[in-house]
Formats: sequence, C-alpha cells, structure tokens
Amino acid sequence: MFLRIDKLQIELPASKEASPNAAAAVQELLGGRFGEMSTLMNYMYQSFNFKEKVKLKPYYDLIANIAAEELGHIELVSATINNLLSGSVEKTDDPVGAPLRAGLDMRNTAHFIDTGLGAKAFNSMGAGWDGNNFVFSSGNLVLDLLHNFFLENGARTQKIRVYEMTDNPVAREMIGYLLNRGGVHALAYGKALEKLTGVEIWKMLPIPAIPNSKFPEARKMEEKGYHRFLYRFSMDDYKDMGTIWNGTHPEDGSTLEVVDGPPEGGEIPVIPEEPAMFAPGVDQGMMDDIAAKVLKAVGLKNPNK
Repeated sequence: MFLRIDKLQIELPASKEASPNAAAAVQELLGGRFGEMSTLMNYMYQSFNFKEKVKLKPYYDLIANIAAEELGHIELVSATINNLLSGSVEKTDDPVGAPLRAGLDMRNTAHFIDTGLGAKAFNSMGAGWDGNNFVFSSGNLVLDLLHNFFLENGARTQKIRVYEMTDNPVAREMIGYLLNRGGVHALAYGKALEKLTGVEIWKMLPIPAIPNSKFPEARKMEEKGYHRFLYRFSMDDYKDMGTIWNGTHPEDGSTLEVVDGPPEGGEIPVIPEEPAMFAPGVDQGMMDDIAAKVLKAVGLKNPNK
C-alpha cells in the first residue's frame, strides 16, 4: 500500500511566463519511452512480480523503494508541465474571439484540446504512454536489473537533451533534480549487479559521459548531497537496501547514505483557473456554497459572514 504526502520532492521556482513548447518537450520526460512513467511502472511491476523476496530481500527492497520514489517523479514532472502551460491562453470565458488561438502554433495541441492545459501520460508529440511495450519484467533478477541500469541511462540522455532544448528555469530546475536522482538509481542498480555477478558495471557511469556538475541546477543539488542519498520511502520497510547502497560515490568519493524518510520537499504550486478551458468550471458562487457546507460539516464558522 502507499501513503501520500501533499508536497513535491523539491520546491519549483515560480514561472515568469508560459512556455507551451517547452511543456511539449518536457512531456517526453513523463510519457516517453524513457520517461518517468516508464521508470515507475517497470520497477513497480518488477516489485509486484519479484520471486524469492525473502532470500533476496535487499534487491527486492531496492527495486520496491525506488518504485515508490518514482511516484513522486511523475508528480514533479507533471507539476512542471502545468507550470509551463499556465497562462498560455486569454483569461476569458467568451468563446467567440478564439481565445485558444495560441494553441494553433504550439507543437502539442493535445494540451489545448485534450487536457485543458494539463499534463498527461503521453510523449512530446502527444502519443500515449505504452505500458504493453515499455514495461520490462522478465522474472530474472539479473536481467531486470540490467534493464533498469539501461533504462536510467536512457532517461538521463533524454533529460540532458530536453535541458539543452529549453532555458526555462522551471524545466531546468526539475531536470537538475532528476539528473541527481536518476544518477542515484543507475548507480544503485549497477552496485546491485556487482553484488550478484561480480561485474562492476557501474564503472560505465556517467552515461552520457558528462558529469552532473556541468549543469548549474544539478550541481547545486549535488552540493546538498542529493547524489549520494537513497531515500527510504517507508515508515518501517525496505531497510535491507543499505547492504547494497553503501561505500563511496565513484565520482567524488562522498559517502553513500540511506536516508530514513522522503526528502523535505516543497509546496505544490496552485494552478489558477483557465476560463477559456472551462477549468475548473465552478463559478465563485458555487465555490462559496461548497466552502460553507464544508465548514458547517466540520463545525467551523464561515469567516466571510
């Protein structure tokens, strides 16, 4: 089962202007072949299907725990996409003047037609995430770990490419964080493979051969230790992954550490209404009425009366 915390894993900067085409590019990091939906669901189903998890508990703990972290990653990427889309169209509820005209010139018109300026599990061109073809769960532990190592490095390559496509500070802050966390996951899977096979596959890192320190947003998070922390996303479980995640980081020699609990995180930005999208489609009088009923139900007075 899962618990949920109403926070993002990091604080995102406030968006100064809308950037729908940047949002389209970032969609690849959510619903593309190497997006966060893929990392989430690969590790989730591998944890569901894990064989002999009592005997191989450190490896089960590692995969299951990283799957839990990935839930927060799809939330973070989605928040970034929403941030980049907010304010893309006129603030009007008059449909006659073509208030969504801006959508005609954007790369991903699905944001304007399908999602009401919101994120969805599709790629940068609007093609839906394909769980049938994108999830790999073979039942063979070494093969699954090898796939996960490949998946994290494929994801890293695409994050860097999207970073190079846009200088939007919201997108780059999110990518900087995910470069750090993806590096942790790739190294963790590499270390797990070494313990099982003796092959030091982690020595191939970083892939591509450009360190996170080259990116200012990733570098500042690296200085906080994000690249050496494996967060434990549970109150009492997944404690044996520390037998895999230990020693020193191969890039800077810092000590690898399992941190009990999630990162401190940041507030989820409030997405303003988009009247041209009929979103949320609830007028002020209706919202006041709902608020009054809720306050009455919990025994509080309405501050507006």
